[in-house]
Amino acid sequence: MSNLTPREIVSELDKYIIGQEAAKRMVAIAMRNRWRRQQLDPELRDEIAPKNIILMGPTGVGKTEIARRLARLANCPFFKVEATKFTEVGYVGRDVESMIRDLMEIGVNMVRKEETEKVRIKAEKNAEERLLDLLLPGKKPQNSGPMGFFQGGQNGEVEKIEPPKDDGTREKFRQMFRSGQLDEREVEMEVTVQSGASVEIMAIPGMEEMGSNLQNAFSNMFPGKRKARKMKIKDAYQALIDEEADKLIDPDAVNELARERVEQQGILFIDEMDKIASRHDQAGGADVSREGVQRDLLPIVEGSVVNTKYGMVKTDHILFIAAGAFHFAKPSDLIPELQGRFPLREELSSLHKEEFYQILTEPKNALTVQYKALLETEGVAIDYTREALEEISATAEKINEETENIGARRLYTIMEKILANLSFEAPDKSGNKVVIDRDYVLAQLDEVIENRDLSRYIL
Repeated sequence: MSNLTPREIVSELDKYIIGQEAAKRMVAIAMRNRWRRQQLDPELRDEIAPKNIILMGPTGVGKTEIARRLARLANCPFFKVEATKFTEVGYVGRDVESMIRDLMEIGVNMVRKEETEKVRIKAEKNAEERLLDLLLPGKKPQNSGPMGFFQGGQNGEVEKIEPPKDDGTREKFRQMFRSGQLDEREVEMEVTVQSGASVEIMAIPGMEEMGSNLQNAFSNMFPGKRKARKMKIKDAYQALIDEEADKLIDPDAVNELARERVEQQGILFIDEMDKIASRHDQAGGADVSREGVQRDLLPIVEGSVVNTKYGMVKTDHILFIAAGAFHFAKPSDLIPELQGRFPLREELSSLHKEEFYQILTEPKNALTVQYKALLETEGVAIDYTREALEEISATAEKINEETENIGARRLYTIMEKILANLSFEAPDKSGNKVVIDRDYVLAQLDEVIENRDLSRYIL
């Protein structure tokens, strides 16, 4: 887990998210508290529950991005899910426990990737030896099929190469391989292919885990087969590295470490939380189902044990971050028990032209930087004037006010509209430099901005 201080966390978030200082500080403190908890004696540590958070605000103001960047900073399992995907147990749809299983899957993949990097040097060494075994005739490696070394012949034909049979052959081939001389040539090796039999299990509402277990059982009945296949040597090398790394990694240790990381460091981001809130001035209908989802969600947030294919996972110390616009429903419309499990709440403010200008100029992954890099691949250099970016920012604010407010996502549609013609013609303009100024922006947006009905659909 990262040991960044709250100030350092906010500083890192500032590189990608404009404004929303209060929300950044709140999540930074929550993340630091997780690190602090790990420093305590186990007896006291288990008594400290995470302070779950509700982020309120319109779409496109940075709620999801804050949570996603936070998870990357902490290097912890993170999963985002929409609350509207869940249905009350007994109805067709996903049950709330599925999000814990998804989070566990992410945790296992994360740990497996880390463990693969730890053994990568040894895996590469073993893969190189196996590859040389394939290239040399007369020595059939274990668990391998037909062998041979091929290169392109005349008229596209594949021609088999027989290496010279002297004692230095292996080292000569090793040097040729390491220098990249053999990358585009072909070798025949055995790879695992999935069996043609595929079994799909219909999930019973509320019993998705049973369906997953049944599907795994059927998959074990039809294991993958080994089949000889010709591959380029550089691709064969990567395939051999993966196989060797799998041999060196203990899957049980990976699963155990992943389970511990999910339980102690996992973050679940539940979006559209306001959509399952029940309005007090309404009764019956969909509100009954919404409240049912809340009651199913309650034990997960409070702390329970969920069965996954990797074992039992406790949810007591997973951090839950809920988010929603909360235009009509309010956090107080959630059932009281669930409200109590989200003690921290912060409202994110709407974005205006000043923030839009910062979004276009300050983040490391700003849209202006992305489009500039994309067009440079075609040999077209573009530059933006300050006046052009100010006009784009003012247009985004105006369209958001006149139509639906979608926050910073409005910049995507506007930038795409402005650069659409240039992107289409870029291959024919290689070597040119284009300056995007205010007149250029107005020329591209003039018709759309003037026609309010058209702007509603285009921008």
